[in-house]
Amino acid sequence: MIKQWLGLTPAPRLRVLMVCMGNICRSPMAEAVLRGKLQAAGLDKLVAVDSAGTHGSHRGSPADPRAVSQARLRGYRVDGLKSRPLEAADFSRFDLLLAMDRNNLACLQSRCPPESPARLELLLGYAAAGVGLPEPVLEVPDPYYGQLSGFEQALDLIEPACDGLLIALQRRLA
Repeated sequence: MIKQWLGLTPAPRLRVLMVCMGNICRSPMAEAVLRGKLQAAGLDKLVAVDSAGTHGSHRGSPADPRAVSQARLRGYRVDGLKSRPLEAADFSRFDLLLAMDRNNLACLQSRCPPESPARLELLLGYAAAGVGLPEPVLEVPDPYYGQLSGFEQALDLIEPACDGLLIALQRRLA
């Protein structure tokens, strides 16, 4: 951050916020996946990524250990991320707020100030051809109350959505 203030590193040109309910499962995994893909594409200095929850009940908590372990198996780092609630300033601080499901998108829409330039969308809107499933999938199911396999399924949806998002971000940066 100090290097940015001194002008030694470029400030991010785009800012993306991943949003779910508690910010301990889906949105931290999506943040980690997008960070990894941006770094691999050499865009990590141009696009800032963060995550937040529409509910603040887990404020300051680390990501769910199941999210951490499943993300690690695929080469993503979720450990070290702490849950934070969505703030009013996020609507001006971020260019794109991506919800994991329709309920969280509706929450974003209801809390977004009318003058906000931020775009509010579902993350899975960026997945090509409905993630290869027979029916298009629009939501990342919340794995919190389920089994470990729910975290694998969430990552199976998040990864291709972040691939599509990366392409969209590359176009915006061009």
